[in-house]
Amino acid sequence: MKTLSTDMIRIGSARVARFAGLTAASVLVAAVALQFAGRASAEDARVIPSPSVDEKVPSANTETAVLAGGCFWGVQGVFQHVNGVISATSGYTGGSKDAAHYEMVSSGDTGHAESVRIVFDPHKISYGHLLQIYFSVAHDPTELNYQGPDTGTQYRSAIFPTSQSQADIAKAYIDQLNHAKAFDAAVVTKIEPARQFYTAEDYHQDFLTTHPSYPYIVINDLPKIKNLQHLFPKDYRADPVLVTASASAK
Repeated sequence: MKTLSTDMIRIGSARVARFAGLTAASVLVAAVALQFAGRASAEDARVIPSPSVDEKVPSANTETAVLAGGCFWGVQGVFQHVNGVISATSGYTGGSKDAAHYEMVSSGDTGHAESVRIVFDPHKISYGHLLQIYFSVAHDPTELNYQGPDTGTQYRSAIFPTSQSQADIAKAYIDQLNHAKAFDAAVVTKIEPARQFYTAEDYHQDFLTTHPSYPYIVINDLPKIKNLQHLFPKDYRADPVLVTASASAK
């Protein structure tokens, strides 16, 4: 595992820590210890119906979606493994540009949510189907202002539509899921239009892929990738589309 002595990371309820040259073996031991201590757990995936309202045949070659559902490491990792996704970038949405920094967002007072900007090919995957994966695999939409071990409004379940069409599709789908009682509790995901996305720090990008043995990833996020592969086998791509790869290709 790559050691990044100045990078900020989280384990369970601890908001900020530093890499300290942990070996893969010690990381896995720590992961098992945390798991049995009950300090963190992955959300269960759910089989849910496809959206009854979705996009018509698109004219554009690309479209952008912005979604928030807890720590962006796992949400980014899920969509990087989805066919039709061109890029998935971790960032912050909902607050000001000046506050779009990890240390500030972690306070929970900036209005930002940890979010992921997803650029996708609408001819290969629809916006509605992205939302199906989002609600089913990427997070638990019934958890209000928390996900797993992470608490605060920065971990809220939120959709930031980039068009009125996206907003309409998202609202219709949330209503559909609640009416069908697809979950044991009501979907609390908020639709927040007209919000600016700000890219997160470099060390947060591709975190699931570059640190697969890190305890938080092992416990909370790798199960999401397995759930994606199991529940959406036709959408799953083994090789993730990475931010670092996209940047080096420019």
